[in-house]
Amino acid sequence: MKKLMIAVAAAAALFGCTQDDGVKKFTVGFDADFPPYGFKDGNEYKGFDLDLAREVCARKGWKFVANPINWDSKDMELNSGSIDCIWNGFTMQGRENGYTWTKPYVDNSQVVLVKKGSPIKSLANLAGKIVGVQTDTPVQKALSAKGDKEALGKTFKQLVVMPNYNQAVNELNMGGVDAVAMDIGVAKKKMSDLPGKFEMLKEIVMTETYGIGFKKGNVELKDEVEAELLNIFADGTAAKIAKKYQIELASLILH
Repeated sequence: MKKLMIAVAAAAALFGCTQDDGVKKFTVGFDADFPPYGFKDGNEYKGFDLDLAREVCARKGWKFVANPINWDSKDMELNSGSIDCIWNGFTMQGRENGYTWTKPYVDNSQVVLVKKGSPIKSLANLAGKIVGVQTDTPVQKALSAKGDKEALGKTFKQLVVMPNYNQAVNELNMGGVDAVAMDIGVAKKKMSDLPGKFEMLKEIVMTETYGIGFKKGNVELKDEVEAELLNIFADGTAAKIAKKYQIELASLILH
């Protein structure tokens, strides 16, 4: 019996959704400094992605657990079984073979945020400027050596890599960087939260899509979540959640 229990625990760590008092527990790993997809508001974790995950759990009869993680440690958390998936504005491009992915559900662009009234009006104006990015993001990799946008990155005076976008935007506000390359959804949330402080360049750096990343090979759990998520998008629930967080409905692409 003891060996059987150990085997069950090992399987749960591999395939996710561990049991908690007879109820399946679904643990989502996310960056708590990534509004509007995942963030801390007082003592509560909120966001578009977390609300979607809560809705999936409500419909499946699972217990939802929000587990804020250090973004640099996301793979270790996933592979150890402490989280069942990474669901937080998680870009698929450049990571296609690292995870078992759902279908993409959000079409997201990478844009540049600057201070209101900044002389920087185009990507060309970033030449000789200090630009901030969040660590381990596709835009950081794209602007770095051997990245798809390396030529643009080479025009910068410096590309400053920071732990999260909150710090990056704080540095922008204080003048520590001249611009921040970031997700359009996060940029719009920052402009909404701090009206009159920032503006966004019209040119985009790159386009990308978001998906939910599961441990490589965990197809069964991915299929369960994806099937319920398709229903949530089809019946209009996802659109209602998107409006709540001021996410453009045109960016919702799951069907």
